[in-house]
Amino acid sequence: MRARTRTRTQAAPRRSAVVTHEPIVVVPSTTPKRFFGRGIPGEEVAKLNGKLIVVEGADGSGRSTQISRLVEWLEGTGHATLQVGLKRSTLVSEELEQAQHGNILSRTTLSLFYATDFADQMENAILPALRAGFMVLADRYIYTLMARDLVRGMDEPWLKNLYGIALVPDAVIYLDVSPEQLVQRVFAKNQALDYWESGMDLGLSRDMFDSFLKYQALMRDAFRRLQKTYGFAIVDGERPAGEVSDELKEKIEAVLAGR
Repeated sequence: MRARTRTRTQAAPRRSAVVTHEPIVVVPSTTPKRFFGRGIPGEEVAKLNGKLIVVEGADGSGRSTQISRLVEWLEGTGHATLQVGLKRSTLVSEELEQAQHGNILSRTTLSLFYATDFADQMENAILPALRAGFMVLADRYIYTLMARDLVRGMDEPWLKNLYGIALVPDAVIYLDVSPEQLVQRVFAKNQALDYWESGMDLGLSRDMFDSFLKYQALMRDAFRRLQKTYGFAIVDGERPAGEVSDELKEKIEAVLAGR
């Protein structure tokens, strides 16, 4: 007699009821890059796979706080980041800082100093990082430089030609804060006002406090003028930092998704 083979039906393993909340990793979509003008000679924009995110705004607008939060969020979801900003080049940043302390720079010299600082970072920091697929976060970009120069009476076509070396960012966010709110924040943080950020070289007022308010109002108008040309996002920076941060994340998620 043949032995009967008995088969047993194994019970399916139970699934754990525990739900884990892991960070959602968004793989950046590849989008075409271009320069505002002639760009950096020999640079192949098709090889720039990273994203360039710019946060603009006056001192006291919350830029540093928001960029720090963005870096923590992006790195927490697996993205390599690089931070750049004004007066951070290895070529002329120290010399520019020293020259400004004397408060004697002409408007053209000041403009060219900043343009040199920017060009060095563009060629030696921003573009290499983008080629490597990094998320580059810029604490101010050419928009601040152009706004400062426009307020000082510089020729706009000349400025557009000067900054033709700049790469068009994937996203630009301007944190809009009134001059009256800015002065409160700056005093709370530094207990003093900066000569250049107060526009004292323009002769708007002998009183630095009054000059600060007038200069920052002019800068705010200049940014609105530039926004009409370049179409960047304007975000209300007077709200609580958490609300601003949430809005910035939404905008950058859209950039990552290619929207």
